[in-house]
Amino acid sequence: MGDTSDVTRLLHAFRAGEEEVVDVLFDRVYDELYEVAHRQLSRLRPGQTLNTTALVHEAYLKLVNQSEADWEDRAHFFSVAAKAMRHIIINYARKQSAEKRGGEAAHVSFDEQFMAPQECADTLVAVDRALDRLAERDERMARVVELRFFGGMTQKESAEVLDVSTRTVRRDWRAAKAWLSKVLSDSSSNGSSSSSSSA
Repeated sequence: MGDTSDVTRLLHAFRAGEEEVVDVLFDRVYDELYEVAHRQLSRLRPGQTLNTTALVHEAYLKLVNQSEADWEDRAHFFSVAAKAMRHIIINYARKQSAEKRGGEAAHVSFDEQFMAPQECADTLVAVDRALDRLAERDERMARVVELRFFGGMTQKESAEVLDVSTRTVRRDWRAAKAWLSKVLSDSSSNGSSSSSSSA
C-alpha cells in the first residue's frame, strides 16, 4: 500500500494540473486497486471475461479522465474508485443477466460472504437497484455499503472516508444489511409469485 501522505500529495498535484504525476500515482495506488478489484470479481460466476487488470485500468481511466477531479485525499480517491468499480461491475453483471434470460429467476439475497456463483450477476444487479433506493432514504448508509461491499474497505477505512466513527459505520453497516436483505427478499418473493400467477 502506498504511503498515505505521498498518495495525497500526488492527488493534489494532479488536481492542480500536474498531469505528469499520473503514472507515478498509478504505481502508488495500483496494488490496492488490484486487491479491491480482485475481491469484487471473485463474486462473478466462473467463465466471466472481465479480468482484474482490465477492471483496475478501466476504473483508473474513469478516475483520471474526469473533467473535474476533486479528490481531497487518498481516502476520498478510493471512495470514488469504489463507485467507479461499482458502475463497471454492475454494467457487466447486467450483460451476464441478460445473456441467461429465459431460465427461472434466481432467488436473490444480500449476503456478501456467501453468494453462490450462479446467482452473482442477478444478485449484484438487484443489490445495485436496492442500494439506489437505500440512498434515497439514508445516503450515508448507502455509502457505507458502497465502500464496504463494492470498495472492499474495512470499517476503519470507511469511517475515514465518511469522517465518522467506526462505531457509526458498524451500526450503519448492520442496519443497511438488514434493510437490503428484507428488500431483496421481498422483491424475490414478488417476482416468484408474479411468475406463478402468470404461468
